[in-house]
Amino acid sequence: MNRVTRIGWGFFALFAMLSAGRPAQAEGANTPYPSMASVEQYFMPDRNAEIALARSAAPKAISSEAEILVLGRHGYETASQGTNGWVCMVERAWAYPDNSFPEFWNPKIRGPECLNPPAARSILPITRKTAELALAGRSKAEIIAGVEEAFAKKEVPALEPGAMGYMMSKNAYLTDAADHNGPHLMFYLPHKDPPPWGADVPDSPVMRGAQIKGVQPIDILVIPVGQWSDGTMAPHAGIFK
Repeated sequence: MNRVTRIGWGFFALFAMLSAGRPAQAEGANTPYPSMASVEQYFMPDRNAEIALARSAAPKAISSEAEILVLGRHGYETASQGTNGWVCMVERAWAYPDNSFPEFWNPKIRGPECLNPPAARSILPITRKTAELALAGRSKAEIIAGVEEAFAKKEVPALEPGAMGYMMSKNAYLTDAADHNGPHLMFYLPHKDPPPWGADVPDSPVMRGAQIKGVQPIDILVIPVGQWSDGTMAPHAGIFK
């Protein structure tokens, strides 16, 4: 498996890698999605299909007992209660906002993710906040400012040790680039330079995909895996060719 070249854009780790080679562009300057599409395009018309897609982020042994969120008119809503502390949802492109991601308003993006209990408590609030702001019709700049304000007011809790997430759905659509998808795990750690775990060194499979900026910056370390959540092999899947 060759290492993918990537650019750092802020929050959503895999999007950062999939945007490899693209120069950062200002909103509205030759970007394919300069503004928010009709809000209806961000919803999945079949609630059961969204639940199934959310569960596909992680192996069934995890996701079958997880809480499932679906996107409602004002943000994420619980569609199914869980028993194991995990939370699965389908993220949209504006899940973790940053100015340099050109597909910030791409209505096609569907990113199934399952967060473990520490991440559900300390990372999920960011996803919820951005969804609420986007669905309220806020601009990209206002969404970014709203997230920064949430950090400042401590509406977003401190990162918990051991926070991680699965993004292993075969049916994800993560970008218009490349093959749209690639199974991987994400680990959230306090920001450090150089990053831990040997990330970003030659031939290492560990990549620092993004950084959540705030009072206490958080690194997202990404590790590609060779199978989908259903156990089938993905030897050359998507961006990890």
